[in-house]
Amino acid sequence: MPRRLQPRGASTKGPPATIEAPLEAASRPQPSSSRVPLQSDKPLLRWDEVPDDFVERFILSGYRRLPCTVQECLASVLKPTNETLNFWTHFIPLLLFLSKFCRLFFLSGRDVPFHHPWLLPLWCYASGVLLTFAMSCTAHVFSCLSLRLRAAFFYLDYASISYYGFGSTVAYYYYLLPGLSLLDARVMTPYVQQRLGWHVDCTRLIAAYRALVLPVAFVLAVACTVACCKSRTDWCSYPFALRTFVFVMPLSMACPIMLESWLFNLRVENPTLFVHFYRRYFWLVVAAFFNVSKIPERIQPGLFDIIGHSHQLFHIFTFLSIYDQVYYVEDGLRQFLKAPPAAPTFSGTVGYMLLLVVCLGLVIKKFLNSSEFCSKK
Repeated sequence: MPRRLQPRGASTKGPPATIEAPLEAASRPQPSSSRVPLQSDKPLLRWDEVPDDFVERFILSGYRRLPCTVQECLASVLKPTNETLNFWTHFIPLLLFLSKFCRLFFLSGRDVPFHHPWLLPLWCYASGVLLTFAMSCTAHVFSCLSLRLRAAFFYLDYASISYYGFGSTVAYYYYLLPGLSLLDARVMTPYVQQRLGWHVDCTRLIAAYRALVLPVAFVLAVACTVACCKSRTDWCSYPFALRTFVFVMPLSMACPIMLESWLFNLRVENPTLFVHFYRRYFWLVVAAFFNVSKIPERIQPGLFDIIGHSHQLFHIFTFLSIYDQVYYVEDGLRQFLKAPPAAPTFSGTVGYMLLLVVCLGLVIKKFLNSSEFCSKK
């Protein structure tokens, strides 16, 4: 490997002379003689003092000692490391949502008890929201225990996001979709005849869609987890772009709400859903931008190592998107309870979620048993 030019008298273990140095360190193995041993007495390390698989692009400092103990990992959440705010930007939302769902289930003042079948979709959704924040916190805190555990925690993080995505679809299916004119054959059949001149009975098409929503969302959840786990191997050249695309895929299950706003006057008929739905997707676009672009640390490597790097901003905007989602799911629940159609079944809600847990567990087990797993970010 060609050696970089250093200023006269500079140490070869000093900071990189060019912006590209952290990228090459993360993608190219270095001779073992030039690497600092894993065991180090320094509390925080630089990019060239940790294994290549632990180096984050454009993040030059703030790395924890490797391998850390569980006690050291827990203590690091109160120290200025490059993972500290990654933890807090999801731990604080976790507490907020835990409080929110406790009020919804136990302190809402409704006549419906927390174990009523009408609330089963809300339990599925709440478990997804809380689990995805909890697993994110766990992955960021304990990511420096070992290479294998780092991979395991991030695989669980991806699985929890897929679990949350499917839980959202379950809540949409019962609380939001029944109120859409788009899925009402009595509205759509004359609408299609008037606008397109097609004499089509939409009853069967809508029935087919309703029958396929949850199975398709289930398959998407498993497929997205496989793709995200695969992105942590050397097979994937653009892991952040792939994961961002994969995380967006389950959001396609909300397309009926978007179509409803285009074909009908959703802004007037359901202003709460309209405003919070589109604001949620605005936050998601902003989050995706930071996740893929690696701005601002790409512009000034080293300046945002502890505070303000892209992954922290990604966490903040994903929290805002879920906050808006919780708001309109709660509003959908209120509308559902006013005139509930058929009561949700255990197999159609919790049963699906339990089956998904089993499938995601098998996916994670397969990747951990594979010899090609690695821990690149």
